Amino acid sequence: MTDVTTVSTETIAVLKNVSTATIATLLFKHGVRNAFVQGVARLGGDKPTMVGPAFTLRYMAAREDTDQLVEFRSPGHPQRQAVEQCPEGHVLVMDCRQDASAASAGSILLTRLEVRGGAGVVTDGGIRDAQGSGEFTMPVFAAGPCALTNLTKHHAIDINVPVSCGTCPVYPGDIIVGDGDGVMVIPSHLAETVAQEAQPMELYEEFVLEQVRAGASIIGLYPATDESNLEKFNQWKVSRGS
Repeated sequence: MTDVTTVSTETIAVLKNVSTATIATLLFKHGVRNAFVQGVARLGGDKPTMVGPAFTLRYMAAREDTDQLVEFRSPGHPQRQAVEQCPEGHVLVMDCRQDASAASAGSILLTRLEVRGGAGVVTDGGIRDAQGSGEFTMPVFAAGPCALTNLTKHHAIDINVPVSCGTCPVYPGDIIVGDGDGVMVIPSHLAETVAQEAQPMELYEEFVLEQVRAGASIIGLYPATDESNLEKFNQWKVSRGS
């Protein structure tokens, strides 16, 4: 397991205003390519950007003799314990082996997580009661809706261990960022660097969009290979008080 770097609240606050597209580009620049959770989408309408450290739950394939409804009677059931142990401000990330043909959780458990201060949920499995889950203030990203209980296909086995979610490796403490484009996973040791580099990058892209809407060519502008565009950008920042 990689060393976990504690990420400051200031860095978390900055990342709430950074798009996953920007994060993807910056991680690529730093040599991290497999950081996007494939096959998941946000349930419900528009919500604020989800940001928080990962707290993980790993499922393995279920087997008929070990996965019956009676399992939920155990107070130590890992699915229930994950909901009760996930720290405030963290994102619960569930590894369902990219199998959305059964649910990984439903609205009752996720309501409990929201009440406890969870920052969000990411699962490459299904979600039960998907309409209700999509109405939470807490963002929920899933591979899709599914009425089947998790016991049908999934056996909850480990809490807060390294997992794969949608082909993406996730270590406890990695910073999870989710918006309308999907979910990015920032290795904890790169979170501060990404946050620092993101702000000027997004500011320049705002300038570029303004120029393109005014009729400018992207050649020499994006990327800024023409020095005159950087001069225009600096003047633009001054005019805005940036």
